[in-house]
Amino acid sequence: MALRGPKVWLWRWRRNPLKRRADRVEAWVVLGVWMLTVFVGALAGLTVSRSVEDGLARERVEWRPLVARLAERAPGTASENGHVSRSEHVWAEARWTAADGSPQSGQVRVLAGSQAGSPITVWTDREGRQVTRPVTESQARVRASLIGGVAGVCAALAPLAAGRAVRRRLERRRMDQWDTEWSRFGPMWGRTTG
Repeated sequence: MALRGPKVWLWRWRRNPLKRRADRVEAWVVLGVWMLTVFVGALAGLTVSRSVEDGLARERVEWRPLVARLAERAPGTASENGHVSRSEHVWAEARWTAADGSPQSGQVRVLAGSQAGSPITVWTDREGRQVTRPVTESQARVRASLIGGVAGVCAALAPLAAGRAVRRRLERRRMDQWDTEWSRFGPMWGRTTG
């Protein structure tokens, strides 16, 4: 491992008579890696974000609400005063007719104790299969931004890791060159001329 002094900004770009070719190569590698990291991260983040937002917009267009009817009384009991507790929701079987006329059924969340035949809104896709309620535009923007941000960071890690590996290799090569030079000139320092 190389010993280093205090950090000096832009030291790789300053003129120095002791700067070697390896130092110049490392400077360009660092610059290239940072530019590539930013570019790849931004491109991946924007692409994924746009794709997620488009997919969620397509769901808002294609998914439709239908009125379903409870097939049976929902589990649960009414409260002591004869009213159903409004805070307790349970799963119950519901049936509906898809847009193509085929009968469909599925589990839905309803208030505990709801009677059989009670109308319930279910969301379905083009084929009439039950889906969740589509997200709003603002929810889609937030979700797309978060997923795009994570994708961008993950994509940016690849060039960053590759750059670290290249720098480690350059550092090892530089240290090997120093060892070679020291082995050649180090013994000369111990000699005296007489």
